[in-house]
Amino acid sequence: MDCFAETEGKRAHDPLYQRRAAAAATPATGVPVDDVDKVVDVPGAVIVGAGPAGVAVGALLGLRGVAYVVLERCGCIASLWRHSTYDRLCLHLPKRFCELPLRPFPASFPEYPTRDQFLGYLDAYAREFGVEPVFRRAVISAEYDGESWWVYTREVVAAAAGGEQAVLGCTMTVYRSRWLVVATGENAEPVVPEMDGAGRFKGQMMHSSEYRNGDGYAGKKVLVVGCGNSGMEVSLDLCNHNARASMVVRDTVHVLPREILGFSTFGLSMWLLRWLSVQTVDWLVLLLSFLVFGDTARLGIPRPSLGPFELKSVSGKTPVLDVGTLAKIKSGDIKVTPAIQCFQEHGVEFVDGSTEEFDVVILATGYKSNVPYWLKEKEFFSEKDGFPRKGNAWKGQNGLYAVGFSRRGLSGVSMDANNIVQDIVQRLHDMGYERSENN
Repeated sequence: MDCFAETEGKRAHDPLYQRRAAAAATPATGVPVDDVDKVVDVPGAVIVGAGPAGVAVGALLGLRGVAYVVLERCGCIASLWRHSTYDRLCLHLPKRFCELPLRPFPASFPEYPTRDQFLGYLDAYAREFGVEPVFRRAVISAEYDGESWWVYTREVVAAAAGGEQAVLGCTMTVYRSRWLVVATGENAEPVVPEMDGAGRFKGQMMHSSEYRNGDGYAGKKVLVVGCGNSGMEVSLDLCNHNARASMVVRDTVHVLPREILGFSTFGLSMWLLRWLSVQTVDWLVLLLSFLVFGDTARLGIPRPSLGPFELKSVSGKTPVLDVGTLAKIKSGDIKVTPAIQCFQEHGVEFVDGSTEEFDVVILATGYKSNVPYWLKEKEFFSEKDGFPRKGNAWKGQNGLYAVGFSRRGLSGVSMDANNIVQDIVQRLHDMGYERSENN
């Protein structure tokens, strides 16, 4: 394997190792070869996305002497964490469940590291393992031609901002590789649902990915649409900055205390699941949550019929871990409202017929995968939601892999990354790239 790394691996990171497309074979389908300016042959893997998932795979491949290139449309690693999250964000799970392979969090970090601490950890991780992505390189299409993956990219001239699409350059570079690792993640693009009359609303409307903190919102009436972890925390942050916050609860949701009796609710649940059924663990967790919160339905937040962990395994829907929002709801500082019927010029009408005026609307309506927009493959990834069709699957056909799509957070990223790299190394071994014992 080391010989392969010396002769082939370095070329994948060398910008001078490029060939004109005229000398390359034409792919089975897709962009005409005349539109391609240059081709880069990667004798290992192309990784699309430089978030925690892509960086972890790159680190592990590098340690095993396997060539790779990480392509990232933004100008930094972990761009979602860096540019699309609110200032008060902390990891929702204890740090031991959020570590990337081979590197624990510093002992000095708190149990729930802040956003900035997590970003510092990722930056240090990339430096330590020599992961150097090709930044500002947007993947516009990727397809398999029967022998290798053709990944078509354009340079990002101006990044996406304020709801506007990124501006791409004219030069197209194709990366060809035996393996393609999709690491763009579950939350690549904000979801902005169509809502009746939204265009009539004359106040400020934004997605939660644009919200940073409550500065400037004091005294304003703000409606947060959505009651997941983001909706709950944005509402709490607004309230702490003296805004008059309301939160739309459109559906059932499980809200659990982040800690029970000083123990992480998630950690305690994972420990109990070693011996007890998921239904039994759900019953115990909901009983303890009732003792802490009481009946959340009385607050306008009804629970689903399935327990939190059974629901997670069936649908991928994550329970909310409360960090103080429910106390503000109980005190009346945060108002819970039903779903929106339609928007008006200065407010909204709710499904119960009531109306209320608002200065600002923040859409905490989640994110979606962008895989269907660029990956020309229909068997492994679903065209509907951009996730692998089979639950926690990480391996497709023809050298296609998925990391960070298991709906298991950062712990799932580490498991996927280890599985993918072990599989690629085994395939290289089977192909005869192992180091000869006679050398």
